[in-house]
Amino acid sequence: MASGFFALLDDIAALMDDVAVLSKVTTKKTAGILGDDLAVNAEKASGFVSSREIPVLWAISKGSFVNKLIILPIAFLLSAFLPTAVTIILVLGGVYLAFEGAEKVYEVFVPHKHLETAEDAQSLSEDAVLEQEKKKIKSAILTDFILSVEIVIIALGSVLEQTLMMQIIVVSIVAIIATVGVYGIVALIVRMDDFGLRLVRVSKGKGVLFFIGNMLVQSLPYVIKSLSIIGTIALLLVAGGIFVHNIAYLHHVLESWPSLIKEFVVGLVVGLLALLLFKLVMKVVGMFRG
Repeated sequence: MASGFFALLDDIAALMDDVAVLSKVTTKKTAGILGDDLAVNAEKASGFVSSREIPVLWAISKGSFVNKLIILPIAFLLSAFLPTAVTIILVLGGVYLAFEGAEKVYEVFVPHKHLETAEDAQSLSEDAVLEQEKKKIKSAILTDFILSVEIVIIALGSVLEQTLMMQIIVVSIVAIIATVGVYGIVALIVRMDDFGLRLVRVSKGKGVLFFIGNMLVQSLPYVIKSLSIIGTIALLLVAGGIFVHNIAYLHHVLESWPSLIKEFVVGLVVGLLALLLFKLVMKVVGMFRG
């Protein structure tokens, strides 16, 4: 009886060890999308009145958990009964990521005109501000849903050869880490300027605390902009990696190039082609409407 109990404990320990190893590997493979998720949500959660930043972030976080509750069961069912669909969704999601990354690169050279300025936002009524806030939350949750699909599918694609139980445990852990980790870091980022202001007030305008506080306040816009750049690069790398590893022809393209550069180039080329196709379709639709 005792030996059976210790054998069970040994099996559980071995299972947890396998889960830890697979979770670590899978998290590394989803790191690119997590970086973009972080950049996108830091941008969407900023720009609000200080008192509304945390409530907005909490609303987006709850939406993210709901997204994963919807996505995970569907992903596991596909893995169990139609595993080929996982690869197809992975590649289609890669096209979307490449498109999004290429669009950001395109906007650097052909920037869009923003319809609202900071002055316009300040002149809005309280009801209009709340309505705008709701729209931003919905937009952020929709973006999170798309990125969550990719995170889950990439995580699932990394453990397709494992048992269904192992897939469920590992992918669920990665999904939880993705949500808690990303939104925890976003909360720290969007509040760093408030923390900096407190340090400035405490320091009374001099000393080390004043320097640190002032640096935190001044660096927030640059941090968010840097995250956006890193996220764009990550998008193209992740997309390129998906294509190279799942499409046999692309696996042999640019074989002499370093894998990192190869994946970036493949991701960018596919993204630009997808963007060009999208622009052409929108132009044709506009002609018919006109």
